[in-house]
Amino acid sequence: MPESPTRNTGAHLVYAELKRRILRLELKPGERIYEPAMASALQVSRTPLREAIRRLISEGLLEQQPTGGVLVPALDEGAISELYEVRAAMESLMARNACLKATPGDVEDLKGILERNAAMVTFADDAMRQGMALHAKIAAIAGNSWARRFHGQISSHMERYRHFTNSTQERRHQALAQHRILVDAVASGDPEKAAAIAFEHVMGARDAAVRAISGATGAGA
Repeated sequence: MPESPTRNTGAHLVYAELKRRILRLELKPGERIYEPAMASALQVSRTPLREAIRRLISEGLLEQQPTGGVLVPALDEGAISELYEVRAAMESLMARNACLKATPGDVEDLKGILERNAAMVTFADDAMRQGMALHAKIAAIAGNSWARRFHGQISSHMERYRHFTNSTQERRHQALAQHRILVDAVASGDPEKAAAIAFEHVMGARDAAVRAISGATGAGA
């Protein structure tokens, strides 16, 4: 009985590490998970590894094959489009709500994040982090707990694709310009404009991701 907390903690740590490797593409799309090799690499027993794999399968971050094998899901353009469409709807809703609830302090916080975004726009990872911070702040201002919950689930899956959406300087400047319009709309209390630009912003990220993934797939072929 006393071993249960240890086992659960071990499974959680294995889950977190596998998830990190999947989302960072350290485990490649289409790569098969071999339990003995993975257990050895992570220096854990098969039991916590299997628990972690089951959890990741339930979240769609691993795929169970009919043959029993477990694979990292391929980068599927159709699935990516669907994911971004749902995120666009969530971002649009939260931007609209943020316009109705933002305080002067909230607006100042958004402008501060925007300044850091502008300062980091030439650095892909830093620009991405500031963009994520801006969207997280808007979600917090909006205060819709269900939207934030679904948005969090979607954002977790999108970690696999974010570096594709932010890989070119042109896209980073475009995203920054859209962030400026979004913050201005929130500051002026214009929910229709905020909702529209939030939706357009995410769909632009979708298009960038699909182009990049399509190009990478074609190059690989």
